[in-house]
Amino acid sequence: MRAHLARVDAVIIQAVIAGALSFSHLHDLAEAAGQGGWKAWAYPVSVDLLLVAAWRRMREQQRAGYSAGGPRLWFLVALAASLGANVATAGLLDLDDVPASLRVVVAGWPAVAFFGGTLLAHTPRTPQVLAAPAASETDTEPPSTPAEVDGHHRDALPVPPTDPAVEEGASVALVSAAAVPLPPALVERVQVLAEEHRATTGRPADPDTVRARLGLPPSMTPSVAAHL
Repeated sequence: MRAHLARVDAVIIQAVIAGALSFSHLHDLAEAAGQGGWKAWAYPVSVDLLLVAAWRRMREQQRAGYSAGGPRLWFLVALAASLGANVATAGLLDLDDVPASLRVVVAGWPAVAFFGGTLLAHTPRTPQVLAAPAASETDTEPPSTPAEVDGHHRDALPVPPTDPAVEEGASVALVSAAAVPLPPALVERVQVLAEEHRATTGRPADPDTVRARLGLPPSMTPSVAAHL
């Protein structure tokens, strides 16, 4: 337990030091670019908040099996702004004579950050449902059978008695065949919701209930049931 706490403390200390240095570099660059007073302190807050928000949304989208392209883009934008400030204040740039192009970039950052934060807050949560495989022409054609078997028509053959166990097994096989494969992340989400339902109600989760909570169409119920 103490070893685990020591590792956690080391990570927290490292994160605090790195965050403080990056914060200071962003402040110095903004102040050198003509953004004095409280505005120079607001710039590092804006960059770091966009970086953290994009990272959290990206991880949420990936765990749920959604597309994370948008959050990943804004994470890279914020990371580029932070790394750019760190490099610019490393002695490669004269902070007493900042280029006009850098002043334009710094002055335009609030609009970029506001746009990125708005898009992150309104990212659609649409699951990526795999389309059912299209049936080929050979699947739609009925199998060819001989007209006669041992000189007698097939219709004349006696019908064997129906076994209820065989019918139940056949229906289970049909449901399994109709199930569409789910992404691993979505399978994990299905199992988590099923465990939550079992822990809350004490009963196994209903496939339709889990499917509705995931926002999947009714045709995906067999796929959800296959993983419960």
